[in-house]
Amino acid sequence: MRILLCSLLVDDQAKALAFYTEKLGFAKKQDIDMGEARWLTVVSTEDNSGVELLLEPMGVPESRVYQKALFEQGIPLTAFAVTDVQAEYERLLALDVEFNMEPTNVGPTTVAVLNDTCGNWIQIFQI
Repeated sequence: MRILLCSLLVDDQAKALAFYTEKLGFAKKQDIDMGEARWLTVVSTEDNSGVELLLEPMGVPESRVYQKALFEQGIPLTAFAVTDVQAEYERLLALDVEFNMEPTNVGPTTVAVLNDTCGNWIQIFQI
């Protein structure tokens, strides 16, 4: 068993695609029209055959409640690994990405938390 797909709730798929490709640097992998929404995935440019991130539209009201509760409490919905948190933080700041946590040493790693503009806080952590 392997993980090949992970979903991320977003409030606007087009806006999410722009943010995740233009700001974070992921590449669009799949974009299939499904009627009201799209099967829309992005992948790391470092591993095109790696785990796909599904930019999942919020189809049920409960998903909006869940996403809003996490966001209001400042809790990241997911996390992405980077080799240098400080460098990535500075790169993203230059692209006007909002952070609610600057790079912070938390023992075994350094983390920062950014706003994906689609209703989520996203943590980046150093590997």
